[in-house]
Amino acid sequence: MSDRLTGARVLVTGGAGYIGSHAVRALVRLGAAVDVYDSLELGHRAAVDDGATLIVGDVRDAQRVVQVARSRRYDACMHFAALALVGESVAQPERYRDYNVGGTRTLATALRDAGTGAFVLSSTCAIYGEHGDAPMHEELPQQPCNPYGRSKLDAEQLLVDLDGLAVARLRYFNASGAHPDGDIGEDHRNETHLIPLAIQAATGQRGALQIYGTDWPTRDGTCVRDYVHVVDLIEAHLAALRRLLDGGGGGAWNLGSGVGHTVLEVLHAVGGAVGAPVPAVPAARRAGDPVSLVARADKAHRELGWQVTRGLDEIVADAWRWHRGHPDGYGGASQAG
Repeated sequence: MSDRLTGARVLVTGGAGYIGSHAVRALVRLGAAVDVYDSLELGHRAAVDDGATLIVGDVRDAQRVVQVARSRRYDACMHFAALALVGESVAQPERYRDYNVGGTRTLATALRDAGTGAFVLSSTCAIYGEHGDAPMHEELPQQPCNPYGRSKLDAEQLLVDLDGLAVARLRYFNASGAHPDGDIGEDHRNETHLIPLAIQAATGQRGALQIYGTDWPTRDGTCVRDYVHVVDLIEAHLAALRRLLDGGGGGAWNLGSGVGHTVLEVLHAVGGAVGAPVPAVPAARRAGDPVSLVARADKAHRELGWQVTRGLDEIVADAWRWHRGHPDGYGGASQAG
């Protein structure tokens, strides 16, 4: 029985980036016709699957976006292109609004006007703001505490208000890991994610890792986060896209494991995988850091048929496999197994 996505023409914005490249890989393997639209400002040409077509462009370039949308006639779009650093968003709020809100409006309007009917948005749990340490569900008040979260919430709302487009809004918790094949993974020019930072510290590529607060009210005094394997995350995108294409209607869904791990637990897992301890030093808490971010993802399980299948050990093992083979990211790969 063929998959609903086989033969579908799909535009993937940000498809040269971390999560987007995994979506492209999955779509190509299902037999979809995939175009990647990426400025390559943050993405990597080498991350784009050979079975996809790369179109270099910025989602804010209305003329370019309209031309692509009209000439290719897409069935659907997965929209990953965004700026996503909380600290940077505080320093440059207008840039984040321009890219994450303005770019999304330009893209979605052009696609809708060209006849595309399905749109999957990469969103974030940052739209909720701080709500204590209970698992976070989709009905929580949306009170983002930084410009990044606000920009993604505004992007969600403009899509809800846009007639003629069925939209799935997927709210990530901590996307982690790498493809089990070991040939695509996480390579950010300004790395902020805990697992790759911990691997780099354990291998001596950077100094001791800073732990922002060791006196939080948790089981070991460090913050708790919900880590979800990037491949599991992409399975949710595929499920959401099938739903839209089958006329099931849009909505918003949390994507997380429902299991929280402390910073020290992650460092222990990384040390075990690498075979060397992660050097770390305590540092002051960062303003705005919540004590715990853990998903309640039963809605995605119920409505999308999605659930997490990979835990922290597999996340770390796949991240380490990618790093071992690509110690300098896409800029230089070794043949280490």
